[in-house]
Amino acid sequence: MLTIHTGTNRDAVAVEGDRIAAVADVDALRAGYPGARVREWPGELRRGAGWESVLPQAPSPRERVHALLLRGVTAVASGAFDDDPALGPAAARVGLSVGTPAPLAAGSRADFAVFAPDGACLATVLAGRLVHRRT
Repeated sequence: MLTIHTGTNRDAVAVEGDRIAAVADVDALRAGYPGARVREWPGELRRGAGWESVLPQAPSPRERVHALLLRGVTAVASGAFDDDPALGPAAARVGLSVGTPAPLAAGSRADFAVFAPDGACLATVLAGRLVHRRT
């Protein structure tokens, strides 16, 4: 199902499967995709963050990866997993990319985040899937 995600900055992305179908103002996307589900987020929708260093410490590899999702990280540098061989599989299970964050552009993988005015991450989306939502 096609979903339009929009934030307070009025920027929006139409997501179909794991790809961005279109990027535009929310009104243009609503008009272009009248049957789409719309998720309105109370923050700024933008490209996800990258992570360059060792992952934050936590009790398990899954929790170390989740700590990144809580920060709006959508891609990590290849060396970030060097201290624990279980981190790569944990990141792959959730869909975290290795490399640089994907651009918000039609045809790109649907990786993005929504940030509150104070910088806190409200939601992280990887390959079109909502993997973190602050409650």
